[in-house]
Amino acid sequence: GLEYLHHGCNPPIVHRDVKSKNILLNEKLQGKLADFGLSKIFPNEGDTHVFTVVAGTPGYLDPEYNRLNKLREKSDVFSFGVVLLEIITGQPAITKTEEKIHIIQWVGSLLVEREVKDIVDSRLQGEFDISSAKKVLDIAMACVAPTSINRPMMKHVVMELKQCLENKITRPCDSNYTHENETLSSTLNSVSFDRISGESSLAR
Repeated sequence: GLEYLHHGCNPPIVHRDVKSKNILLNEKLQGKLADFGLSKIFPNEGDTHVFTVVAGTPGYLDPEYNRLNKLREKSDVFSFGVVLLEIITGQPAITKTEEKIHIIQWVGSLLVEREVKDIVDSRLQGEFDISSAKKVLDIAMACVAPTSINRPMMKHVVMELKQCLENKITRPCDSNYTHENETLSSTLNSVSFDRISGESSLAR
Protein backbone atom coordinates (compact mmCIF):
# COMPACT_ATOMS: atom_id res chain seq x y z
CA GLY A 1 0.00 0.00 0.00
CA LEU A 2 2.71 2.49 0.93
CA GLU A 3 4.70 1.46 -2.11
CA TYR A 4 1.74 2.48 -4.28
CA LEU A 5 1.26 5.79 -2.46
CA HIS A 6 4.94 6.66 -2.84
CA HIS A 7 5.74 5.23 -6.26
CA GLY A 8 2.41 4.58 -7.99
CA CYS A 9 0.81 7.99 -7.43
CA ASN A 10 1.84 11.12 -9.32
CA PRO A 11 2.57 13.24 -7.39
CA PRO A 12 3.32 10.92 -4.47
CA ILE A 13 1.23 10.79 -1.30
CA VAL A 14 2.61 10.50 2.23
CA HIS A 15 0.22 8.82 4.67
CA ARG A 16 1.79 10.56 7.70
CA ASP A 17 0.16 8.34 10.33
CA VAL A 18 1.25 4.78 9.64
CA LYS A 19 0.80 2.72 12.79
CA SER A 20 -0.43 -0.72 13.76
CA LYS A 21 -3.88 0.61 14.72
CA ASN A 22 -4.31 1.98 11.20
CA ILE A 23 -3.76 -1.42 9.60
CA LEU A 24 -7.05 -3.26 9.87
CA LEU A 25 -7.30 -7.02 9.33
CA ASN A 26 -10.30 -8.99 8.11
CA GLU A 27 -11.09 -12.63 8.89
CA LYS A 28 -8.56 -13.73 6.26
CA LEU A 29 -5.85 -11.55 7.81
CA GLN A 30 -5.90 -9.26 4.79
CA GLY A 31 -4.81 -5.78 5.74
CA LYS A 32 -6.46 -2.48 4.91
CA LEU A 33 -4.58 0.77 5.43
CA ALA A 34 -6.94 3.13 7.22
CA ASP A 35 -7.24 6.77 8.30
CA PHE A 36 -5.94 9.02 5.54
CA GLY A 37 -6.92 12.16 7.46
CA LEU A 38 -3.32 13.34 7.83
CA SER A 39 -2.18 12.32 4.34
CA LYS A 40 -0.22 14.87 2.35
CA ILE A 41 0.07 15.11 -1.43
CA PHE A 42 3.36 16.50 -2.67
CA PRO A 43 2.62 19.69 -4.67
CA ASN A 44 4.92 18.89 -7.59
CA GLU A 45 6.36 15.81 -9.20
CA GLY A 46 9.99 15.42 -8.18
CA ASP A 47 9.64 17.18 -4.83
CA THR A 48 11.65 15.39 -2.14
CA HIS A 49 9.91 16.97 0.84
CA VAL A 50 7.34 19.49 1.96
CA PHE A 51 7.46 21.81 4.97
CA THR A 52 4.42 21.24 7.14
CA VAL A 53 3.22 21.31 10.74
CA VAL A 54 4.25 18.09 12.46
CA ALA A 55 1.42 15.56 12.77
CA GLY A 56 1.34 11.88 13.57
CA THR A 57 1.38 9.47 16.48
CA PRO A 58 4.09 9.41 19.18
CA GLY A 59 6.18 6.28 18.87
CA TYR A 60 5.75 6.15 15.10
CA LEU A 61 6.74 9.71 14.27
CA ASP A 62 9.86 10.23 12.16
CA PRO A 63 12.34 12.08 14.45
CA GLU A 64 13.80 14.00 11.50
CA TYR A 65 10.35 15.24 10.47
CA ASN A 66 9.56 16.06 14.08
CA ARG A 67 12.74 18.12 14.37
CA LEU A 68 12.85 19.90 11.00
CA ASN A 69 9.17 20.00 9.91
CA LYS A 70 10.33 18.40 6.64
CA LEU A 71 7.91 15.68 5.58
CA ARG A 72 9.33 13.06 3.21
CA GLU A 73 8.18 9.75 1.77
CA LYS A 74 10.73 8.18 4.08
CA SER A 75 8.81 9.56 7.06
CA ASP A 76 6.29 6.81 6.25
CA VAL A 77 9.15 4.34 5.89
CA PHE A 78 10.22 5.11 9.46
CA SER A 79 6.70 4.52 10.76
CA PHE A 80 6.42 1.29 8.78
CA GLY A 81 9.69 0.13 10.33
CA VAL A 82 8.20 0.60 13.79
CA VAL A 83 5.16 -1.46 12.74
CA LEU A 84 7.47 -4.20 11.46
CA LEU A 85 9.27 -4.27 14.81
CA GLU A 86 5.92 -4.59 16.58
CA ILE A 87 4.96 -7.53 14.37
CA ILE A 88 8.30 -9.28 14.83
CA THR A 89 8.55 -8.82 18.59
CA GLY A 90 4.92 -8.74 19.69
CA GLN A 91 5.77 -5.60 21.69
CA PRO A 92 4.18 -2.10 21.49
CA ALA A 93 5.96 0.89 19.97
CA ILE A 94 6.49 2.31 23.46
CA THR A 95 6.51 0.09 26.53
CA LYS A 96 3.73 0.61 29.03
CA THR A 97 6.21 0.59 31.88
CA GLU A 98 7.23 3.65 33.85
CA GLU A 99 10.41 3.95 31.76
CA LYS A 100 8.42 4.12 28.46
CA ILE A 101 11.19 2.57 26.39
CA HIS A 102 10.82 2.88 22.62
CA ILE A 103 10.82 -0.39 20.68
CA ILE A 104 13.76 0.82 18.55
CA GLN A 105 15.89 1.28 21.66
CA TRP A 106 14.71 -2.05 23.08
CA VAL A 107 15.42 -4.06 19.91
CA GLY A 108 18.69 -2.22 19.29
CA SER A 109 20.06 -3.17 22.70
CA LEU A 110 18.95 -6.79 22.31
CA LEU A 111 20.61 -7.08 18.90
CA VAL A 112 23.90 -6.27 20.60
CA GLU A 113 23.46 -8.51 23.63
CA ARG A 114 21.17 -11.35 22.54
CA GLU A 115 20.30 -13.61 19.62
CA VAL A 116 17.50 -13.11 17.10
CA LYS A 117 15.47 -15.92 18.65
CA ASP A 118 15.32 -13.91 21.88
CA ILE A 119 13.81 -10.91 20.06
CA VAL A 120 11.09 -12.60 17.99
CA ASP A 121 7.62 -12.84 19.56
CA SER A 122 7.81 -15.55 22.22
CA ARG A 123 4.31 -16.76 21.28
CA LEU A 124 5.87 -18.36 18.20
CA GLN A 125 7.69 -20.68 20.58
CA GLY A 126 10.79 -20.72 18.41
CA GLU A 127 8.97 -22.10 15.36
CA PHE A 128 10.26 -19.78 12.64
CA ASP A 129 13.12 -19.51 10.17
CA ILE A 130 16.00 -17.74 11.90
CA SER A 131 17.59 -16.37 8.72
CA SER A 132 14.29 -14.88 7.50
CA ALA A 133 13.56 -13.39 10.92
CA LYS A 134 17.05 -11.85 11.01
CA LYS A 135 16.50 -10.40 7.55
CA VAL A 136 13.17 -8.84 8.53
CA LEU A 137 14.80 -7.36 11.63
CA ASP A 138 17.56 -5.90 9.48
CA ILE A 139 14.97 -4.37 7.14
CA ALA A 140 13.00 -2.92 10.05
CA MET A 141 16.10 -1.39 11.65
CA ALA A 142 17.12 0.13 8.31
CA CYS A 143 13.66 1.69 8.03
CA VAL A 144 13.99 3.34 11.44
CA ALA A 145 17.40 4.90 10.80
CA PRO A 146 17.51 8.33 12.52
CA THR A 147 18.06 10.20 9.24
CA SER A 148 15.99 9.73 6.09
CA ILE A 149 18.99 9.50 3.79
CA ASN A 150 19.96 6.22 5.46
CA ARG A 151 16.50 4.66 5.09
CA PRO A 152 15.50 2.51 2.11
CA MET A 153 12.75 3.53 -0.30
CA MET A 154 9.45 1.73 0.18
CA LYS A 155 9.76 -0.16 -3.11
CA HIS A 156 13.06 -1.60 -1.91
CA VAL A 157 11.52 -2.56 1.44
CA VAL A 158 8.78 -4.45 -0.41
CA MET A 159 11.31 -6.25 -2.59
CA GLU A 160 13.35 -7.37 0.42
CA LEU A 161 10.28 -8.51 2.37
CA LYS A 162 9.08 -10.54 -0.60
CA GLN A 163 12.37 -12.40 -0.55
CA CYS A 164 11.90 -13.13 3.15
CA LEU A 165 8.42 -14.51 2.55
CA GLU A 166 9.68 -16.67 -0.28
CA ASN A 167 12.13 -18.18 2.20
CA LYS A 168 9.21 -18.88 4.54
CA ILE A 169 9.55 -17.06 7.83
CA THR A 170 7.59 -19.94 9.37
CA ARG A 171 7.80 -23.71 8.93
CA PRO A 172 4.28 -25.05 8.26
CA CYS A 173 5.63 -28.58 7.86
CA ASP A 174 6.68 -28.67 11.52
CA SER A 175 4.41 -30.73 13.77
CA ASN A 176 4.47 -27.95 16.35
CA TYR A 177 3.41 -25.30 13.85
CA THR A 178 1.01 -22.94 15.59
CA HIS A 179 -1.66 -20.42 14.70
CA GLU A 180 0.69 -17.62 15.71
CA ASN A 181 3.15 -18.71 13.01
CA GLU A 182 0.47 -18.39 10.39
CA THR A 183 -0.56 -15.02 11.78
CA LEU A 184 2.97 -13.59 11.57
CA SER A 185 3.52 -14.75 8.00
CA SER A 186 0.09 -13.61 6.81
CA THR A 187 0.36 -10.26 8.55
CA LEU A 188 3.77 -9.52 7.08
CA ASN A 189 2.33 -10.37 3.70
CA SER A 190 -0.78 -8.26 4.18
CA VAL A 191 0.96 -5.10 5.34
CA SER A 192 3.57 -5.09 2.65
CA PHE A 193 2.75 -6.08 -0.85
CA ASP A 194 -0.48 -4.87 -2.38
CA ARG A 195 -1.60 -1.65 -3.95
CA ILE A 196 -4.42 0.51 -2.79
CA SER A 197 -7.75 -0.25 -4.41
CA GLY A 198 -11.21 0.45 -3.14
CA GLU A 199 -10.79 0.58 0.61
CA SER A 200 -7.00 0.89 0.48
CA SER A 201 -6.46 -2.86 0.66
CA LEU A 202 -2.88 -3.82 1.44
CA ALA A 203 -3.33 -7.43 0.43
CA ARG A 204 -5.02 -9.32 -2.36
